[in-house]
Amino acid sequence: MTEAHTPAALDATERAIINALQGDFPICDRPYAQAAATLGLSEEELLERLGDLLLRGVLTRFGPMFQIERMGGAFCLAALAVPEARFNAIAAQVNAFPQVAHNYRREHALNMWFVLATESADAIADTARAIEMASGLPVFLFPKEREYFVEMKLRA
Repeated sequence: MTEAHTPAALDATERAIINALQGDFPICDRPYAQAAATLGLSEEELLERLGDLLLRGVLTRFGPMFQIERMGGAFCLAALAVPEARFNAIAAQVNAFPQVAHNYRREHALNMWFVLATESADAIADTARAIEMASGLPVFLFPKEREYFVEMKLRA
């Protein structure tokens, strides 16, 4: 679940790391060493700083983005209409599923939105049914109809 965060104070090196590593990450035997070298850092310092940025919540994720369908898997946007009194408990249940990513609260009748990422297209429905059983609420699935590539890079 996302929550409001106070803007983080970033030093110049943290800003450089965030700005440099939003794409074109090296593909080689030691990618962190190569990325660190371009930033004037040691591999160890880059890894420590990335870990710290994740721990502080400045970054919520650091890793590759895969086109899962090309590997036989599937993504699907899903939503629940969760009674406010049960929201946190249902969020914990939903988030316990390893197939769930990007769970967000929204101001809408369907107030919990998340992405299901599974190893096969059939597993989307299986996971939705399992979430329904755990939560007692119907899961609404919104499969992708068309794909768009929007490369968004944020300057730190």
